[in-house]
Amino acid sequence: MSEATVRPARPEDLPGVAELRWSWETEVHGAPDLPLAEFTARFVDWGWDQRDTHHCFVAVMDGAVAGMAWLAVTPRVPQPRAFERASGDVQCVYVRPELRDLGLGGQLIRAVLGLARELGLERVSVHSSDRAVPAYARHGFAVSPVLLQSDLRNNGDKGP
Repeated sequence: MSEATVRPARPEDLPGVAELRWSWETEVHGAPDLPLAEFTARFVDWGWDQRDTHHCFVAVMDGAVAGMAWLAVTPRVPQPRAFERASGDVQCVYVRPELRDLGLGGQLIRAVLGLARELGLERVSVHSSDRAVPAYARHGFAVSPVLLQSDLRNNGDKGP
């Protein structure tokens, strides 16, 4: 097994990234509704269409995509002191199960945070699995008492 290279994804990496996303869904929730070939074709189109707001990094090992991480960038409402503002959300960090615990996830997180710094993002958030919380904590992520979320799929509208 060779060393992994972590780098921004190229268009030719997107089918491998789609396969990782498919594998993740299968691992966590069982067989997806869309066949892999259809999902891959649609995912590649989506990845290309979202390239200005969703930045993908890949870990490549032995010529194959072994892991991925995405940084979704969202513009924020301007302030008088900072008109151009944006925040980021780390999404879909995933490493093939047989390659976990080799440091690839950490390398991917560092790559995404490096881009966030280059872009001047104010903050970066992540919705993590329990297993990955320590990895994010090692890279400076911390629980915030003021960052709240509403899971609309599970909570519905609980407003007045």
